[in-house]
Amino acid sequence: MEHSSLILTLPVWIESFITRQTFPLTTDESRMHFVIGLALENIKRKSGGPFGAAIFESASGKLIAAGVNRVVSLGCSIAHAEMMAIGLAQQKLGTYDLGSPDLPAVELVTSTEPCAMCLGAIPWSGIRRVVCGAADTDARAAGFDEGTKPSDWKKSLQQKGIEVVTGIVAKEAAEVFTAFKEAGGEIYNGRLSDNS
Repeated sequence: MEHSSLILTLPVWIESFITRQTFPLTTDESRMHFVIGLALENIKRKSGGPFGAAIFESASGKLIAAGVNRVVSLGCSIAHAEMMAIGLAQQKLGTYDLGSPDLPAVELVTSTEPCAMCLGAIPWSGIRRVVCGAADTDARAAGFDEGTKPSDWKKSLQQKGIEVVTGIVAKEAAEVFTAFKEAGGEIYNGRLSDNS
């Protein structure tokens, strides 16, 4: 039997982008500006979709891992910014459980509220806090199919002990979709929106 592997990579520009930032980022707003910057750079470099995310240590603001949407560039529908950031954080920390008691509490900061897939991954990853910028409705208005989510998705996470904060730098986060459209970005699952 042939051995197969799945390799998901970040674009080459991301390391230099990170080194140009000043860390730690100690507020929700500064962390959101960072992930919005990732999304905008991803558009500018034509290396993926209009979404950025990062995993931070909640208390210190230390960056654990950053991610950008790579669906089209990698030909992989699971390569969402949140999934990339979660997976890279797990690899870096050497555990599938980011909520392990021997680790500092970590949070996911994402430029847009999570889609159905990313929503499902959040509790399994051990993340204790989620901070969102643009609304689900902003992504849908841009043509993206965000999947079927419960209307009370925030409450469902909160019931699992995960704090949810939405609307951080929301206007600027939503403007990322305008930049993506103006750059001729591909709405990679737009045909599905008619069926959702």
